Amino acid sequence: MQRFDWEQGTVAQAFLEMGEEDLAISFARGAILRQVKGRFSVIKDNGPINDCSSIGEVVMFAYKKTGDPIFKKGADDMLEVIKTTPHKTSAGIIYHTQEPTKWIMSDANYMLPPFLAAAGEYKEAIKQIDGFRKYLYHPKDQLYSHIWDDENKKFKREDFWGVGNGWSAAGITRVIKMLPGNMMDDKKKLIQYVKDILDGCLKYLRTDGLFHDVINKPDTFPEVNLSQMLAYTIFRGVKAGYLDSNYLAKAEIMRKTANDRVDSLGYVHDVCGLPNFDRPYFAPEGQAFYLLMETAAKDLG
Repeated sequence: MQRFDWEQGTVAQAFLEMGEEDLAISFARGAILRQVKGRFSVIKDNGPINDCSSIGEVVMFAYKKTGDPIFKKGADDMLEVIKTTPHKTSAGIIYHTQEPTKWIMSDANYMLPPFLAAAGEYKEAIKQIDGFRKYLYHPKDQLYSHIWDDENKKFKREDFWGVGNGWSAAGITRVIKMLPGNMMDDKKKLIQYVKDILDGCLKYLRTDGLFHDVINKPDTFPEVNLSQMLAYTIFRGVKAGYLDSNYLAKAEIMRKTANDRVDSLGYVHDVCGLPNFDRPYFAPEGQAFYLLMETAAKDLG
């Protein structure tokens, strides 16, 4: 059942939000069985902290549902790695890449903060989101660059990668849902972060419901996963009451575009694709976000 760490976490999260609890728990168990030195879902020597954390919310759910101590120990061990790793900035922002590479990536917003929030580490979740934003977010454009190289103090990839902005919007959306009622100021701040991303992205939405891989570069290939990610974000935000229903028209355009690309076997075509994310193709996260989007639309009613 094991895939690469971020794939395992994203697919498991889709099953969890769909209510497919047995499948979600089986994915959590797979992540535990491949836990190495506290890190979930390690394949061979690949185990960057943020990506390994992506299944953390599902592991927490598995423990609450089953009471099996293997899940609690696994979550505790992963949290200990997060809390004690020296592989972070001087301000405590964890690098997305495996040691010794010191990169901060927009993908991280989906991988690490939701696990921290699910574990009750709310302040740390917000600290990481704020840190990623500090390094990657461009206020004028309302978009995130993809990769900051902290070793060389410059962007490794300054491009506004569409899926990276989608990871950020969807991940922060999950954290908003988990924050307790006594953290309303923090919740309002994160809601504004989500609105910023939506507004920054949606100005580049094509008439066919797709985005270019690099959002503001029309010479890059069009793809559909950002459309799915933003539609999910909108459906969840409108359902929770913090996004205006005016966003729904564009969400439905993006949703229809995604549905038009699902074949008879259920594969979503034209997502930013494997293995190098350099073409419109297939990807596990593309499948997962189709399910997440459809579940969020169903929950909205």
